[in-house]
Amino acid sequence: MRSSGAPLLRVEGSPYEMGLAHGRALAASVRAYAAERVELARSPVWSGRPATRAEVLALAAACLRVHEERYPDLAEELRGIADGAGVSPAELVVAGGFTDFVDAVAAGALGGEGPRPARGDEDDCTALLVPASRMADGAAAFAQTWDMHEGSADHLVLLEGRPEGAPAFVVMTTAGCVGMIGMNEAGLTVGINNLTAADGRVGVTWPFVVRAMLREETVEAALAVLADAPLCGGHNYLVMDAAGRGANVEAMPTARAVTELGSEVVAHTNHCLAPETRAVERAREPASQAETEARLERALELTRDGTFDVDRLKAVLSDRQAVCRVGVPPGFVGTCGAVVARPATRELHAVAGRPGEVAFERFDLAVGAR
Repeated sequence: MRSSGAPLLRVEGSPYEMGLAHGRALAASVRAYAAERVELARSPVWSGRPATRAEVLALAAACLRVHEERYPDLAEELRGIADGAGVSPAELVVAGGFTDFVDAVAAGALGGEGPRPARGDEDDCTALLVPASRMADGAAAFAQTWDMHEGSADHLVLLEGRPEGAPAFVVMTTAGCVGMIGMNEAGLTVGINNLTAADGRVGVTWPFVVRAMLREETVEAALAVLADAPLCGGHNYLVMDAAGRGANVEAMPTARAVTELGSEVVAHTNHCLAPETRAVERAREPASQAETEARLERALELTRDGTFDVDRLKAVLSDRQAVCRVGVPPGFVGTCGAVVARPATRELHAVAGRPGEVAFERFDLAVGAR
């Protein structure tokens, strides 16, 4: 077992100052990852449509304008990252919000007929909300894998931010992305699964929504942020606060479905479960549908009985039968990282790489150090 390998980057100050420090510190990785994802966005493997680089960046620029209108401070942070790394903000919209962005491409935002079917390569992430009643110490927990094309593991970073006028936070993210999975100093925790939306459009991508939710302290306030977001694509959002309240939200651009955490574990993978969100979900290839259903069934099997602690949750995320994945052609999507969070105690356990092969490291937001 080796260290998680994810570097820890601390940034503070104004939005632009935070972004500039991020971009300068990780410039080579930001540039490499942005170039890789812009190329992937052009590929029909992900969206079902071939596109030119110019078409991709024009759509990204249109989305960027919505980001600037809705979340101007986060857009300034993105501009700082771009200036620090020597790339354009539009490229970073694609890099950070890739799976939302390809929903917009697949739905016809570049022109042509839409929507195109989702490919199996778009399956990513298995997530859990575990109520206090199922935890040995009575403190609720969140856990998830993050699955993506496997080269993404090389670009993962733990980002600790201390923004002016907003709660401090720590997120697992990729170089150049404002945030993917994380917790703020109030204990509010937000995680995600990808969904494949047929109603993708010009809008805001999910990392901006995650960071906007991480300004809040309660589940109710975070859900209000999500409800107000003009989404670009489909994602499932999982949120939990320090009081142990939690919710799972299937969020499509034109439909939402909320499941509150009760007395049993909530598990979610990459297909919609609610009728209202299934109605605007892109059709999946049979192998893709079977894969995400198998992961959900396995996650439910592993969490059906008994009580949990951090180690047992890590073991669930390490399960090689279905949950922890190794990439295969053509997309080579596999488990690139994982997180276990305890909102009440402000602890975040993170790994860059496949859990079980790479060791988790603990980040304590209460004291700001691992």
